[in-house]
Amino acid sequence: MSILHGSPGSPFVRNVCVVLDEMGLEYAVDPVMPFGPNPEFRKVSPLGKIPALTDDGRSLPDSSVLCAYLERKYPERPIYPSDPREYGRALWFEEFADSALASVTGPKIFFQKVVSPMFFNRPADEAVVEKALTEELPPLLDYLESEAGDGTGFVGGRFSFADIAVATQFVNFHHAGYAIDPKRWPKLAVLVDRTLARPSFAKCIEQERAIFTR
Repeated sequence: MSILHGSPGSPFVRNVCVVLDEMGLEYAVDPVMPFGPNPEFRKVSPLGKIPALTDDGRSLPDSSVLCAYLERKYPERPIYPSDPREYGRALWFEEFADSALASVTGPKIFFQKVVSPMFFNRPADEAVVEKALTEELPPLLDYLESEAGDGTGFVGGRFSFADIAVATQFVNFHHAGYAIDPKRWPKLAVLVDRTLARPSFAKCIEQERAIFTR
């Protein structure tokens, strides 16, 4: 059985959990906190970042690496498109989510509203949150709305890793008490809601709510 090293609430750990579940693979989670990982974990993940995966006695770090590895190991259970252009677009949405979206929904919203008060006993910096919600996030959502198509998938009109990578960032957004405005971004709201309703995501979200919902 594979061992996924990471902690609940990380969108990158969640990415791998969802892929493992979508592929029907058994795995166990080894809880590793993202703040100051221990030296033993750095033998698995030299940068000290979560997640990492131990599979067949060998380990790999980084969510993007792990999802690509699982795709190559289990080609009969694809999560990426087979068409070269669509595959490239899936990688692009992953990059957009991991960099642009994560930099706003993570440290400026989820960390401020949930992690800081819950784990560090510090109040949220509401000015940071407000700027993120009103100035920084809307242009990103505008772009995703323009790419959401008919709501069946960002790439090729079907569910793929592109949808996982984008939707996972909005789980933390929801944990912080926010949601995509369906009036302003209707196609994006439908696509994200549809993705998060999948059993693979629903399982993760239910487990996380027990931790982050007061």
